[in-house]
Amino acid sequence: MPLLIVLLGVILLVFLITKLKLNTFVSLVITAFIVGLLLGVPVGNISTSIETGIGGQLGHLAIIFGFGSMLGKLISDAGGGFRIANKLIQTFGKKRIQIAVILTSFIIGLALFFEVGLVVLLPIIFVIAREVDLPLMYLGIPMAATLNVAHGFLPPHPAPTAVALALNAPLGHVLLLGIIVSIPTIIISGPIFNYFLHRFYPRVYRKNVNISVLGKYKEFKLEETPGFAVSVVTALLPVILISVATICDYVLPKGNLFNEIIQFIGAPDAAMLISLLIAIFTMGIFRGLKIKEIGDSMTESVKQISMMLLIIGGGGAFKQVLVDGGVSKYIGQLFSQTNLSPIFVAWLIAALLRVSLGSSTVASITAASLVGSVVTNSGVNPALIVLAIGAGSVFADHVNDAGFWMIKEYFGLSLKETFLSWTTLTSVISVSGLLSIFAVSAFM
Repeated sequence: MPLLIVLLGVILLVFLITKLKLNTFVSLVITAFIVGLLLGVPVGNISTSIETGIGGQLGHLAIIFGFGSMLGKLISDAGGGFRIANKLIQTFGKKRIQIAVILTSFIIGLALFFEVGLVVLLPIIFVIAREVDLPLMYLGIPMAATLNVAHGFLPPHPAPTAVALALNAPLGHVLLLGIIVSIPTIIISGPIFNYFLHRFYPRVYRKNVNISVLGKYKEFKLEETPGFAVSVVTALLPVILISVATICDYVLPKGNLFNEIIQFIGAPDAAMLISLLIAIFTMGIFRGLKIKEIGDSMTESVKQISMMLLIIGGGGAFKQVLVDGGVSKYIGQLFSQTNLSPIFVAWLIAALLRVSLGSSTVASITAASLVGSVVTNSGVNPALIVLAIGAGSVFADHVNDAGFWMIKEYFGLSLKETFLSWTTLTSVISVSGLLSIFAVSAFM
């Protein structure tokens, strides 16, 4: 019954948005209220769940999105994104530009959450697509697929790290096997999926699309733009700071003063703030701009993402109602006794939780608590179970997850187009990841 209620909730949400043309944020909150009632959440607790969901979602993302959009705007307005795009095009050429995007996304994806990586990379991808006269989706698919694979499969991301610790799987094994599994998964869900999606659903591959959250596209003369090195360092400084903090956390002892300072600087919020402050100089003051001009540009960038932030918060409200309604416990009971492959069971539980609850992190951690006994009694390498949970946790991303709405807004897609492209893509990532894990397990 809980799964049927989740399905009815999704149908209601789609109806409100597509047929009644109701504001997406309002539709999400209405759906959260109705689904909460159907799941038996006490009436007095539904408002609390919605507030908790919105606060929990935006508490994590608001600062990163706000600072990230300001950083991207400053780099874009100065022509830094144009300079980086121009260099990548010169190095790889138009025919191999997808390879450049995948490699860049993988490096960034190792250090940053999916949402943060998207904020950092998308302005640059947008410029590259314009310069090589390609649809944004042509480069956006391999970028988003690579970021999502790294987020779901690879430590030091929170979900795979937490699951590895819960299942007593060595992080080194998870990382090594995760990279091996990631390679075919990215190839299948990136370039190969891109080819078939373009062939069977070409309408999403539009050129010269004006996307409000990215602002207006500007033409630049190369000699007027910042240098390549300063543009790259400014754009990737959040990645650098977070990466250094991650490495130091593993290498340096706990309680070490230097390590504590690095951890403070490398925390995502602090890293974004520091990067923004440096961008104010490298992309603004050092280029002759006045503080007021820089401030106006930053204000404009926040205006562009304001509605998207509300929508993401609404998705968090929907997710929290599902969690408080006991959907995860119900799914755990379904698989209390089974003779299926432990790898498949771990994947399936995580996939069902992901579809039902929205958050891949919540799905992963909850799944880990439900399959612990299965891992202990099966004799399967626990690192493979961790990866199976990671693969399941990215399955069929849809309306109850922030990533779905980010992709919709950032790529200028309709709800139907987002379902057919992004939800399908995440399903391909999940299934191809599972098949890759089975392939690896056959040789162990």
